[in-house]
Amino acid sequence: MKFSVWPNSSHPTSDVLAECRWADEQGFHGVWIADHYMPNTGSEEVRPGDLHECWGLLPAIAATTSNARLGPLVSPTSVHHPALLANRAATIDHISGGRMVLGLGAGWQINEHKAYGIELQPPKERVDRFEEAIVITRSLLNDERTSFDGTYYTISDAPADPAPVQTPLPILVGTSGRRMLRITARHADEWNTWGTVEGAAERYATFLQACEAVGVDRADKWTSVQSLVFLTDTPEEAEQALQGPFGARAIAGSAESLCEQLAAYAETGFDEFIVPDFNLGAGLDQRIEAYDRLKREVLDQI
Repeated sequence: MKFSVWPNSSHPTSDVLAECRWADEQGFHGVWIADHYMPNTGSEEVRPGDLHECWGLLPAIAATTSNARLGPLVSPTSVHHPALLANRAATIDHISGGRMVLGLGAGWQINEHKAYGIELQPPKERVDRFEEAIVITRSLLNDERTSFDGTYYTISDAPADPAPVQTPLPILVGTSGRRMLRITARHADEWNTWGTVEGAAERYATFLQACEAVGVDRADKWTSVQSLVFLTDTPEEAEQALQGPFGARAIAGSAESLCEQLAAYAETGFDEFIVPDFNLGAGLDQRIEAYDRLKREVLDQI
């Protein structure tokens, strides 16, 4: 299993780039950036908080790293037109020398849609729109010209030149919904989810069912999962970490325990584990120290 990092885009841009360069130099498989404009509140409420724009950061990350894959985790098609997504991704693929992964989702964060006047459609219509968007994006990245006449998009003999460096440029979808999983299996190269060992295993089983339902081989799909990671010195610290607000999206324990839990993700079938830095410290030095300890004591042992 490969390991990647996820810097929080609330950090100063210089810190985000330094963290990505460090991860690249240390041999991490990828660096991922969330595509949101404000902190999530779960409602229409808007709270202050810095979040640097994903598609502004990605070209800088591409230009200042050499080996790690990079991409948004994930860009909502409720916000971004497929033509913009395809052309941006292809350009960043050139900047990075063929390391771009285009992460897509249908969109979900209520407050940013409301605040910016972007319609967040009901689930069925949102997924309908997503399916049209991923079909168009794939065609723009792969084909010389794209035409599409759908409910939400009309594309007429459209190019997306220059073509990406990669053939094909990978499309990743982050989702857990059953219909979205079938769309992912049919049209995407990669699937991503959040989860504890048990929760991720349940979602993985559903993804396998989706692959079978649309007649594709799971072996042809790259799968990734992320969870907050708490490397603790005592069982009490681990229990306290899992009682926090991110407990349902976290793993915690000693180095030995974390090795066992990460091995369970790999045994489930996941190809990549992504470590967010959200809980690793307020300052750059603290976060890199935490990543370094985690790498030495856990990741390098698996």
